[in-house]
Amino acid sequence: MLPNRLKHQIFQGSLSMNEHQHNGKSCCDTVVQCATECEKCADSCIGEMPECARLCRDCASICWTCASFMSRGSRFAEAICKVCADICEACASECEKHQNEHCQKCAEVCRRCAAECRQMATAAA
Repeated sequence: MLPNRLKHQIFQGSLSMNEHQHNGKSCCDTVVQCATECEKCADSCIGEMPECARLCRDCASICWTCASFMSRGSRFAEAICKVCADICEACASECEKHQNEHCQKCAEVCRRCAAECRQMATAAA
C-alpha cells in the first residue's frame, strides 16, 4: 500500500511534473483509480476467492508504485508502466471469471489501465 501522504500528493497533483509527465497525467489518474478499485475488490473477495484477492492486491500495489514513479518523473516510469499493464491484464482476466459487480468493475478498470500504461510506455520508447 502507498503511504497516505503520497496518495494525497498524487491525488492533489502536488508533486512536480515535467511536460512528458504532464501528458501522462491521464495515465497516472487511471492507475490511481485502478489501485482503488483493486483494493475494494480484494477486500470483497478475500474470503471466498483468494486467488482473485491476491491478484487484486498485486495490481493495487503495482498501480500505486506506477503512479508514484510517474508523478515524480522517475526515469524508470515507462518500465514500471509495462509491468503494471501486464499485472492489470492478469487481474482483469481473473476478475472477469466472476459475476460479482465489484469484480466486473475491477476488470473494466484494469483493462483501461493496462491500455493506458501500454500507450504511455510505447510513447516514451
